[in-house]
This record gives sequence, C-alpha cells and structure tokens, in this order.
Amino acid sequence: MKKFAIVLAGCGVYDGAEIHEAVMSMYAVIKNGGEYKLFAPDIAQHHVINHLTGAEMPESRNVLVESARIARGKIQAITDLDLRDFDALLFPGGFGVAKNLCSYAFKGADCEVHPQVGKIIRDALSLRKPIGALCISPVLLAKILGDVTITVGPDEGDAVNVKEMGANHIVTKPGDVIIDKKHRVFTTPCYQLDSNIGQIAEGTDNIVKEMLKSME
Repeated sequence: MKKFAIVLAGCGVYDGAEIHEAVMSMYAVIKNGGEYKLFAPDIAQHHVINHLTGAEMPESRNVLVESARIARGKIQAITDLDLRDFDALLFPGGFGVAKNLCSYAFKGADCEVHPQVGKIIRDALSLRKPIGALCISPVLLAKILGDVTITVGPDEGDAVNVKEMGANHIVTKPGDVIIDKKHRVFTTPCYQLDSNIGQIAEGTDNIVKEMLKSME
C-alpha cells in the first residue's frame, strides 16, 4: 500500500484547513488502495474566524490542536514527518494554508513559507516523491519551486501572484488535475472554483489516482 503524508493547516476554511477537501483527500487515498497519516505544524494559528459571521474572534488557537479535530486525534507534529517513510505528500487547501503554512494571504507573491513546511516540501522534492496540492495550497509550491506548472483556479490576482513567483498557471475546470512531470507536482482547484462537495470528491479522487499512477 502506498503511504500518503497529508498536511493540515488547522480546522475550518477561513482560518485553517478546508474540511471537505481534507476529509475527501483521506477518503480518496483509502478508496484507491493507499493509506495515510496526518501531520500539522505545532504553531500558533494566525487568527481565529467565526465561521458563522466571518468576524475575527478575540482568542488564540494552535494549528496542530485544531487539525486534530479533523484527524480525530490521530495526528503528529510536522517535525515528526520523515518523507523517507512515505510515498507521497498531499496538501488540502483552506485559508489556513495561506495564513498559517505561509504568509500568502498577507504578502501575495512576496510571501514566506513557514520553515517547517518548506523543509518537508524540499525533502519530498529531493527524494522525488510526488506532491499533491489542492485549492490555494499550490502557492506553497510556486514559492518554493518557482518554475513549476500549477493551477490555483480562475482568480486573476492569484494568477498574477504565482506568475510573479515564476510559476506557470493554468485555469482548469472542476476535477481537472494539472501535472508537472519534471517536479512530480499535481494540483487541482477544488474550492478555488465555485464547486460543490461532489466536485470536491471528484477532484481529490482524480489527484490521488494520478499521483498513484506516477508511482507505478
């Protein structure tokens, strides 16, 4: 069975991991005959958003602790992740990626990737392990790699930013997977498009299938 390391960015679309994308990613891995373990950085969350009102809340939370909600407690700190023990690396989306795993939400093309996250991406690249990225998370790969072909959906601002980072951006339909064979990078837009949960399931299934195919 191929083993996927799935990295979460908290719990909730506006300040953490996108829950549908995270859950469907786990399901897609199992459905296609693989297995997974979950990881998240043990760091303070940038801020906390009330998902009912959209207002910022006067409290602080931890990314690993919040991610454990999705993981049902079965999750480890990203510092415990050794890519030599896995066959692939996968990032669901959500604003937490752009706020907690990097500073893209605030600095755009001038963003910085959190050192712990940058390390595992570079480890996967050096070990030639396929990397999958959903929704907004391909910006991590654009920043680390520069010259990589990805999709981040139809937003013109995002397209301009990733191009400034040196990446080649392709606009896609729901469920499409963009493959950069040189770097073994796989991306799909998910909720960057006006998608429904069925299309999210299709996108995660498609990206996991393509990643598995690359391991044959």
